[in-house]
Amino acid sequence: MTVRINKPIQGGTVKAIASKSEAHRLLICAALSDRETTITCPELSEDIKATAHCLEALGATIQHDSSSFRITPIPHSPFPIPHTKTDCGESGATLRFLLPVCGALGLPVSFNMKGRLSERPLGALREQMISHGCTLSEPGQNPLSCEGRLKSGTYTLPGNVSSQFVSGLLFALPLLSGESIIRVRDSLESRPYVDMTLDALRMFGITVHEEDAQTFFIPGGQKYSSPVNVKVGGDWSNAAFWLSAGAFRKITCTGLDLNSRQGDRAIVELLARFGAQVKHGDDAVTVSPGVLRGMDIDAGDIPELVPALAAVAAAAGGKTVIRNAGRLRVKESDRLRTVTISLSALGADITETEDGLVITEGKTITGGETESFGDHRIAMTAAIFSIICNGPVIIREAEAVRKSYPGFFDDFHALGGEFEYI
Repeated sequence: MTVRINKPIQGGTVKAIASKSEAHRLLICAALSDRETTITCPELSEDIKATAHCLEALGATIQHDSSSFRITPIPHSPFPIPHTKTDCGESGATLRFLLPVCGALGLPVSFNMKGRLSERPLGALREQMISHGCTLSEPGQNPLSCEGRLKSGTYTLPGNVSSQFVSGLLFALPLLSGESIIRVRDSLESRPYVDMTLDALRMFGITVHEEDAQTFFIPGGQKYSSPVNVKVGGDWSNAAFWLSAGAFRKITCTGLDLNSRQGDRAIVELLARFGAQVKHGDDAVTVSPGVLRGMDIDAGDIPELVPALAAVAAAAGGKTVIRNAGRLRVKESDRLRTVTISLSALGADITETEDGLVITEGKTITGGETESFGDHRIAMTAAIFSIICNGPVIIREAEAVRKSYPGFFDDFHALGGEFEYI
């Protein structure tokens, strides 16, 4: 669908949706657990549907109503298990988390992939699984098949490709009979996402020992024990779009935990550094306009924030340099390129570098027409960018927001924005 934004958001209060990142993790733990679990999670994005669908294909029973999931775990069958076919959509987390889990359970499975998912990096995880007992189809094949059973041992992964490789093994290795070690070469980027995984595991009774910042020792023979009732926290990644818009119109976002493990809560500090006025209470953050100044941003731990930060930077005085964001080239789109193309089309002065962006004040922000490139975060960036545009903003393929935030345009309207489908 194509959306024409005739009036940008005017400000107000919006409630953060449930965290997609937390929901993935809690659903997987619940499906591996010893009894039924209820997970409070009102929203149901395409990515979360993908994880739930795959877990159901593996034998879990999952029901969702207007406020929560109810998960009956995957049964431990003593009988031969037929090859299972399932669809993980465009969700990289679904694939990278569940592939090692299937290996640990000895479940033969084929994952169908959509969009750019079959092109996104999997090599390091694939190599480690093959060297520890599994057979996987050749790189680039779709569907991706996995057979065999993982063996315990030492797994070595790069730290600069995807933290999801580490998280996938952290879910899987406690299920093996022997002890295992995960060693991460170099620096582990997006470390907060691994911390979220460790928190979910602890919640379900799984022990992981950190020998140092890049070494994880996992005792074998563990069992997931359900806490029965858990709640998904507010999503800082998607709330970041509203909070970034708050740099131009006062916006309060509720339902956010300032002590959350989600790395994207760094948006609060970053907006304050830009010069926006930021206040926060127990579960809410309010951002108000201030004098914005460009700055240098290391995006190593916060790649998901880069599109929203680029939108703010386009109206900040001076120059903003975003670096250490090369992994954005292998997301739903090459986000360094698509952010550049999209915001340039709307009037921003923005240039891509090998691993980041340079955004400079100086151009008149005219508005205009752009694509989402099938990427939810590009669509949302263009929508909030309309707040600093002199004219309407037209977004093609705006339905991409359904991947993580199906109600995005409903909340856009609730904050005073006006749009039409054309």
